[in-house]
Amino acid sequence: MSDEDQDSKTEDPSGKKLDEAHEKGNVVNSAEVKTWVMLLGGSIIVLYMGPWMAGRLRTYLTRFIEQPHAMSVDVGGVQRILLDASLEVAVLMIMPMALLIILAVGTAILQHGWVWTAEKIKPSFSKVNPWSGLKRMVSMHQLMELIKGVLKLGVVGAAAAYSVWPHRRDIEAVMTMELAGQLVYLLDVLHGLLFTVVAIVALLAAADYFYQHWEHIKKLRMTKQEVKDEHKQQEGDPHVKGRIRSLRVQRSRERMMQAVPQADVVITNPTHYAVALKYEMESMSAPVLVAKGIDHLALRIRGIAEENGVTIVENPPLARALYAAVELDQEIRPEHYKAVADIIGYVMRLKGKRRQ
Repeated sequence: MSDEDQDSKTEDPSGKKLDEAHEKGNVVNSAEVKTWVMLLGGSIIVLYMGPWMAGRLRTYLTRFIEQPHAMSVDVGGVQRILLDASLEVAVLMIMPMALLIILAVGTAILQHGWVWTAEKIKPSFSKVNPWSGLKRMVSMHQLMELIKGVLKLGVVGAAAAYSVWPHRRDIEAVMTMELAGQLVYLLDVLHGLLFTVVAIVALLAAADYFYQHWEHIKKLRMTKQEVKDEHKQQEGDPHVKGRIRSLRVQRSRERMMQAVPQADVVITNPTHYAVALKYEMESMSAPVLVAKGIDHLALRIRGIAEENGVTIVENPPLARALYAAVELDQEIRPEHYKAVADIIGYVMRLKGKRRQ
């Protein structure tokens, strides 16, 4: 990619482009974070699981020293001893290996989520092209990785030396200790060394992760034209949008027709406009418009009302006014209160006479 092309990519990547990159396996991936996690797991194994593993292995090997006469040294006996020893070592290694696997998988998921793609292993000529490989070797990315590697070695080495340096005067005293005391002292020095190194590598890993995230976003940046083109694609085909809009209107009308039987009154023009109102004195502060339509839709509303025994009142001015001013499932406006109240009162009196 030329510098001119890169300079034109000034817009942050859209969610769609980030999702596409994620599906292809192009995600944030910091090697320093992996190194830190593996170092942390190794430190836990050495400091906390190591003594238990060494004690169990010592107990297992003690019987070879205390009871050598009880062991068979023929071919079958040696095979059983080797198989038994292999199984014992395998059992001891299950927990450390499981811990390392869990940490490795968890680190990948925490960095970029779950990714399952074969994009990275697809055959490509550029992967075996010597010229492409040479350009990758001398690229700015590789130069930065080299600089980071040298700095990391220098910083970690300095931290390790700083941790061990104060113990240089204890060498003579350690040589005079018993073996158990030497092991305790060395374990204490190792504990401090690993803690220092893990802490330093954690800082380096955090810095590298933020750098990798910044570089990842930079590579996926878009030009203004790409943003416009993607926006147009997301808007979709006008014909498809029109079809979706017509389906929404159709469903809205179906729901509206289902509400007509529960209306208290339908006000008509008498044939060109129809407005259905519902009023519940206990729960509503004003009547609510539950259905409205003109021409053939008005005829459908009127027909459903007649089928379900809903009172129909002809009032052309009021029907037109309510149709224009009130939307579905909204209360009527205050300027229509008096006219609607007269009609609602008439409907209630009519229902009362019918009940009598």
